[in-house]
Amino acid sequence: MKTDVVIVGAGPAGIFTAYEMIKKGSKKKIILVEKGVCIEKRACPKIKTKKCMNCKPYCHITTGFSGAGAFSDGKLSLSYEVGGDLPTLIGAELAQETIDYADQIYLSFGADTHVEGVGNYEEVKEIRKKAIKAGLKLVDCPIRHMGTEKAQNIYYSIEKFLQENGVEMLFGCECLNIILEDGKCKGVRISEKGVEKEIFAESTVIATGRRGADWLEKVCEQNNIMHLPGTVDIGVRVEVRNEVMEKVNKVLYESKLIGYPHPFKNKVRTFCQNPGGFVSQENYDNDLAVVNGHSYKEYKSDNTNLAILCSHNFSVPFNQPISYAQKIGELTNMLGAGHILVQRFGDILDGKRTWEKELQQSNVKPTLVDAVAGDITAAMPYRAMTNIINFIQAVDMVVPGFAASETLLYSPELKFYSNRVKMDETFTTSVSGLYCLGDSSGWTRGLMMASVMGILMGRRLV
Repeated sequence: MKTDVVIVGAGPAGIFTAYEMIKKGSKKKIILVEKGVCIEKRACPKIKTKKCMNCKPYCHITTGFSGAGAFSDGKLSLSYEVGGDLPTLIGAELAQETIDYADQIYLSFGADTHVEGVGNYEEVKEIRKKAIKAGLKLVDCPIRHMGTEKAQNIYYSIEKFLQENGVEMLFGCECLNIILEDGKCKGVRISEKGVEKEIFAESTVIATGRRGADWLEKVCEQNNIMHLPGTVDIGVRVEVRNEVMEKVNKVLYESKLIGYPHPFKNKVRTFCQNPGGFVSQENYDNDLAVVNGHSYKEYKSDNTNLAILCSHNFSVPFNQPISYAQKIGELTNMLGAGHILVQRFGDILDGKRTWEKELQQSNVKPTLVDAVAGDITAAMPYRAMTNIINFIQAVDMVVPGFAASETLLYSPELKFYSNRVKMDETFTTSVSGLYCLGDSSGWTRGLMMASVMGILMGRRLV
């Protein structure tokens, strides 16, 4: 097969690359390769079974058109200060301009016009004052919340737009490697139902998302694509009653707090806050089960969940942070017999495991109903666990009740952003004809910044 542009991965970065090329009038032939299925065929059986079925050959929550974004709560962060390190590569001004442009695209496809976290200046000042006193930094960022069910409709509309404008989409196709000849990328090798094929292209865009970070790291190693081990985030998903988070939810919707707790002073942050949301499970190809969270636009629970993530960097002599995080996840899964572990914060402080009957007696009822009560500290490294405990106690000074004994901690919450591909401001890598975008590139985190990177790539390829 021959094409002008081949895009591997139908997450936001890949989608918006194709979208922007079309909007700018490009007549180039575009092939989009996606391991999963089209968005209208994506469905998690847990809605009916009430427990994770460990779907094969891949998890429908993380794989398919629009990537994990379609089944997340669909939050669009509207500030360049949130979403990774892309502004350091392209400049803060261009990053913010492109965020505003991408936001208009989402609105044109049906995103809610309401923006969370704007106004309420006096209330924000009060929250920031408490954060400063607790040794934390508050990043207040405007949020456009699409919602889990609404996000799927929006991306479905984008999918149809791309198809109607000539983008050829190859679903159920796994990318095996790039085609490298004389130091130039000539395309990709794919597998479709066990049959290997080659797609030759003038430009190859890899945008495999967080889920494909490990795969891209291996591709970089095999083809001498310049990259550096970056950061991997290890942490927990915290769940409390809505009453505890009521003020923060109302004023900010998502409270992005950053701290460097004693004694290790590693960066610890909150991430992906879901008012009235639900804790969820995601599965990777290697049977690794990780915890996440989402929230619907209409359907609400009695709880708020958010991630607390501790950043880890490795360089000498060990430089495989993704593998490190995977081992922690595997050990946690082992303790939970393949399920997500959940433990009460008070039990952690008391040095005991949590039992199922204790969860039933608590005010906070787990929204991940098939999580297994146990002891997450038996798998979590001492450094990470100490950082998490001290950070939770600091957040309690900002949000009283956050460090209550009944607060639930789910594990493992892992974010694989590790592979930082070396590139310039035009996203040119060390291999001619090859471009790497989105979360798998190590430069972005989340829907909006991945979309921004795709838009800029689309303009480059017109």
